[in-house]
Amino acid sequence: MVNAFAATLLASETTSAPAVHGHHVSIGVTIFFGALLALMILTLAFEEKIHAKKSIITGVYAIVALLVATAMGLLPFGELTNPWGEAIKMPIYIPAVDWGVITIIFGAGLFVDVTSKSGIFTWIAIRLTKASKGDPVRLLTYYGVMTVLFSAMLNNVTAMIIVGSLSVVSLRKLKRESMLLGFLLTEGLLTNVGGLLTLISSVPNIIVGQIAKIEFLTFLKIAAPYVVIATFATLWLAKKLFGIRRLASEQERAEAEALVATFDENDGIESQRFFYFSAIAGILFILALCFQSVLPLEKELGMGFVALFFAAIVLVVYKHEVHKFYAAVDWDLLGFFAALFVVINVMEHAQVLAWLGKGIGRLIELGDVGGPAALLAGAAGASSVTDNIPLAAMLAKILGAAGHPSDSPLWWCVIFGANLGGNITPIGSASTVVAVTIIHREKLHLSFGGFVKTAIVFAAAQIALAIAYVLAAAAIGWI
Repeated sequence: MVNAFAATLLASETTSAPAVHGHHVSIGVTIFFGALLALMILTLAFEEKIHAKKSIITGVYAIVALLVATAMGLLPFGELTNPWGEAIKMPIYIPAVDWGVITIIFGAGLFVDVTSKSGIFTWIAIRLTKASKGDPVRLLTYYGVMTVLFSAMLNNVTAMIIVGSLSVVSLRKLKRESMLLGFLLTEGLLTNVGGLLTLISSVPNIIVGQIAKIEFLTFLKIAAPYVVIATFATLWLAKKLFGIRRLASEQERAEAEALVATFDENDGIESQRFFYFSAIAGILFILALCFQSVLPLEKELGMGFVALFFAAIVLVVYKHEVHKFYAAVDWDLLGFFAALFVVINVMEHAQVLAWLGKGIGRLIELGDVGGPAALLAGAAGASSVTDNIPLAAMLAKILGAAGHPSDSPLWWCVIFGANLGGNITPIGSASTVVAVTIIHREKLHLSFGGFVKTAIVFAAAQIALAIAYVLAAAAIGWI
């Protein structure tokens, strides 16, 4: 029955897409797989409604895509040949997975999870709280910068949980609960700005960076100026829109300083030795990533090896209880990625990405200004209502297939758009979902429409700044 269905689809169109592995793909086949891809993205958007994990959703679609593509003869079965001419038998879906991305996420996640047990991130947060002396404007600025940096080092959700929880405690102690909504919303929006800072700060960065072959240090050099500008623009808007003002009198300042001085930054530190070890390991980890492309051996082994190497080093400290950290690994995310890469590989063979690439090509044809602007804004709009990971993966594959060099501004349009689009709606990113969850837990009123109405001002400013930044950087040869 499947073969009959395949034959019907393959014969249904006389107009064909370009040849793939010695055969032509009919428009009917491309439309069918395009619809399957759209259905998967729609299902991911309603992940919570259908009570299914991302890995299960994409896993089901990967199985369906593989079965139907095999029945239609779209996949290139046969032996693979390694650089030494040896034939390797391997299931078709194994080379479809980008194992470099998987190892970076797995290794970096383990490293951060272990080092966070040292209390170093809580220590930084409380030290900044005390440095603010309880002044609301200074507190918002410090917490905003901290959110950006934590989002760059940790995952966005963890950053939001740490900073959001501390905001609740601090503002209550200072009797400034009326400012809590503004603080939490601003922090939620800044997590996606911080997610732009480094190559491993967010999953879209990792995917696009791997395909575009953008090095860690190059990514940081290009992204950092925008992140600084966007952070302070967001904080300025927050102060204006939420009416956050400095303390007026000397007495208020003295009382606030006395209250925040009661925080103890050493509460979460169980071992001073592990605390300093984690700090040093963190610095070395960043340096290793920065210079991975020029260091002997690491250059060939890649960033995934660096992440796994440092994860192994810090795990030695907990060598008798590593099972706790393995249990905490986000296996759902890793499974989601593996299945997603399989689906995208099938879409490549079914020419879905080729046809989507034609649409992207029409956007790019709008000119040196209109093309990048339309691509960035389009990516942001799409990522505001659906998962930005498959979006980034598809767009990166399309740009890669079109042969765009690593210094093309189009890669940055995808990176900025996929990250910043999460600030438009409360479901646009996991960190904004966490921010809204904390807001509702504190019984602060914020509806879906209320979030969009408030956040759209910030998102529009951030996206406009991103477009201007990419165009200016391209004009001066920065990218």
